[in-house]
Amino acid sequence: MLLLLLVWGSYIENHLAVLAHCGKYGDKSSSWALDRQANGTIPDGFILLSFSDNPRLEMALFVAVSVFYTVTLVGNTTIILLSHLDPHLHTPVYFFLTHLSILDLCFTTSCIPQMLVNFWGSDKTISYMGCAVQLYIFLGLGASECVLLLVMAFDRYVAVCRPLHYAVIMHLPLCHKLTFLVWASGIFGTLVQSPTTMKLPFCHHHRVDDFVCEVPALIHLACGDTHVNELQISVIGAIFLMGPLLLIIVSYGHIAQAVLAIQPQEGRSKAFCTCSSHLAVVFLFYCSVTAVYIRPQSRFSQKGGKFLTLFYTVVTPTLNPLIYTLRNKDIKGAFKRLLWKDRMANEE
Repeated sequence: MLLLLLVWGSYIENHLAVLAHCGKYGDKSSSWALDRQANGTIPDGFILLSFSDNPRLEMALFVAVSVFYTVTLVGNTTIILLSHLDPHLHTPVYFFLTHLSILDLCFTTSCIPQMLVNFWGSDKTISYMGCAVQLYIFLGLGASECVLLLVMAFDRYVAVCRPLHYAVIMHLPLCHKLTFLVWASGIFGTLVQSPTTMKLPFCHHHRVDDFVCEVPALIHLACGDTHVNELQISVIGAIFLMGPLLLIIVSYGHIAQAVLAIQPQEGRSKAFCTCSSHLAVVFLFYCSVTAVYIRPQSRFSQKGGKFLTLFYTVVTPTLNPLIYTLRNKDIKGAFKRLLWKDRMANEE
């Protein structure tokens, strides 16, 4: 995973260096420079409008987002630490849950600090390079989470439908290969979509009607032909959104059949509880992301896209650790054991 991140970072750094090199030979007194490769213009920066026409709403959002971000940091960090420290949680389901928490931490940190700065003051600007880096990371981690939710659905399918063979099928090497696939998919997705998005012929007002630099908002900013970009995002959306979602639905169809075949009511309830948390996370994530990315030029995404973006960038990463911990006996037990160890160590 570390190697993948290093490769990803190197690619972004090289790509941005080329763009900066192309821009520095333009007119330095102008805020725009000629991009020879894209035959368009590269702005020095963008203005993230968010809700600049409603300062009171922005201050309320600043407080709300700050609270949500704090809960996200505490909740996901707790899951990562407990899964690492408690031997009882060294199982595939918590291995994947740890990666989900890492993704949520990185995903929110890539956009929320900039969002809070924009909410707090009158300065709404973000540099071109900062916007590009945010887009690369934001899109890559989003694609990785789509694939990870599919991997977690496969884990639940094996646990419910093949319980006697679970330990044999979900062995540690397979878990590592699946997580490699998750991170590699995110890198592939962002390297396909992000460069072409940042080379669009942007309008000279360079005002992005959103909180963050994401693909639909940047497509709206383009003044030239965007049909290729729209087709590209539709293909990427089909691969990373609709494809995994369809496979998740199929897997849960088999899980539902297996659960209904369980005769004791207690066993049926236990099987349902093992899947309900994951289903809730899938529902929250896919409902908002799909509405924004499947039809990026739709009227709905222009009007309500900012609220949907706010939901899946702020609310969903906060709810994920709460969903997995409030009704999870294993996590509660691990937390109690950790507190008991600390108490015993202090008494000694």
